[in-house]
Amino acid sequence: MKHTASRKGARRASDIPADILQALSRGEIASATLTEALALDQRLLARTVFPGLPAPALQAIDMACQQGILKRMSAIGAILLDEFGAEGIAACAAHGSDTVRGWACFMIGARQALDIPARLAAIRALADDAHFAVREWAWMAVRAQLASELETAISALVPWTQEPSGNLRRFASEALRPRGVWCAHISALKQQPQPALPILTPLNADPSGYVQDSVANWLNDAGKDQPEWVKDLCREWQQTSNSAATRRICQRALRNL
Repeated sequence: MKHTASRKGARRASDIPADILQALSRGEIASATLTEALALDQRLLARTVFPGLPAPALQAIDMACQQGILKRMSAIGAILLDEFGAEGIAACAAHGSDTVRGWACFMIGARQALDIPARLAAIRALADDAHFAVREWAWMAVRAQLASELETAISALVPWTQEPSGNLRRFASEALRPRGVWCAHISALKQQPQPALPILTPLNADPSGYVQDSVANWLNDAGKDQPEWVKDLCREWQQTSNSAATRRICQRALRNL
């Protein structure tokens, strides 16, 4: 591998060297920044990773690449699932390219027959991936299904708040943010955020800054629609916990109120 994953990476697309962009687009290296992940050519990546893809699938991927990043990833995941079935998920999940592992996330999201526990079990390893982008793709890929069965999803995610991995604890919070990033809002939680307390409360003094930021952002989302609820909750949390983590979460949660 010509370049290592420890490189600094580009912050602007125009700053990505041509050889780095080519290596990213051929799946030879992982992206070091979100900018790189968004800039690589997924058409070339698909042709490199799966040289035997039939022409209709390649044409569908080319069409998908004309869409925004989330629709692009979702469409490619569905195309690959149609071509390779569930067995193709393992091949993508084991690839060195974070974008290809992202496709695995969306292949799991495209599997219609999975119930919530099975879907969470399938996405678990990718939700705990070492690469930041894969962890984002993981929750985005299954969010729609989780949101469509909120009560079941919340119940299934509660045990994740006790996981040793901060990545998995963060997934429990991030996946059901009322507004989220790059994704549809969850109207039910915007109107009534209380049902998410079984997930949020166990994380209110989490030692991981990664988790703290997610919980704070969850509450910041909720504060746009239910500001008094967020203020009351933060007041309650700070009365019952003198943790620096709780103070940090609440300060960030209330930053726009």
